[in-house]
Amino acid sequence: MAEVSPCSVQLIAGNGYFNVDGLHHFARATNLPDRGRDYAVVAIVGPQSSGKSTLMNHLFDTKFKEMDAFEGRSQTTKGIWIDKCAGIEPFTIAMDLEGTDGSERGEDDTAFEKQSALFALAVADVVVINIWCHDIGREQASNRPLLKTVFQVMMRLFSPRKTTLLFVIRDKTKTPLEKLESNLREDIKKIWEAVPKPREHEGAPLSEFFNVEVTALSSYEQKEEEFKEQVAELRQRFFHSISPGGLAGDRQGVVPASGFSFSVQQIWNLIKENKDLDLPALKVFNFPCGYLLFFFQFH
Repeated sequence: MAEVSPCSVQLIAGNGYFNVDGLHHFARATNLPDRGRDYAVVAIVGPQSSGKSTLMNHLFDTKFKEMDAFEGRSQTTKGIWIDKCAGIEPFTIAMDLEGTDGSERGEDDTAFEKQSALFALAVADVVVINIWCHDIGREQASNRPLLKTVFQVMMRLFSPRKTTLLFVIRDKTKTPLEKLESNLREDIKKIWEAVPKPREHEGAPLSEFFNVEVTALSSYEQKEEEFKEQVAELRQRFFHSISPGGLAGDRQGVVPASGFSFSVQQIWNLIKENKDLDLPALKVFNFPCGYLLFFFQFH
């Protein structure tokens, strides 16, 4: 099991509490404010116990807590954690989210799932969507309802910023990657087309808000060496990710690193105020004029 990194911080607790002091500590420890716009944020979402933390640790040499398979399958990551990616240029922040569809919260308590997924989409340049191969085409297991909700709300709360959705298919079977990718892209297209859109975004294509990338990995438990080789190849895609042609090369509305801490805190407050992710768009912008100027300048 990975040890906790000195830079690793629980940014948001499972009850929604935002750790302001922890974020300031992270910023100081990593010299984040000095990075200008030369930094990236990568978040991961997906079902509970699907190996999200393990993947992040192998990809970025982070130290997120991993599930101990010998202790049974249960919730490991609670809330949202951040850490610095080791050895990656540009400076990259990794964000590990609590898994979806966990028994600890129950089927009726999905508010935090939606809030944290929306937060990831609003903050991260690349959102890794961790999905088991055998769940492609399923409804709940592939997070279709969750994506539909956050897509809808994101268009109402935030301007397009070209987030990259990187679908990582875990435990790949014999089905060719081209077939799996085709199925996933068709699913995402259907979700997008079914989402009610505000007037200013009626008819907007998915590509206006998101880039979609798909890759696949072998089973970590059954083909560990193959898995590590594939992850090492995937890691290379995160070098120079914000340069033209990079994984997040056409991102928009980048907040300078000196304002990152304030920005993400205000974004979380905005999301939290949007009760059940179902408030009219006009109500959520009830902030002092100074913040409105900052928000619309960068988002």
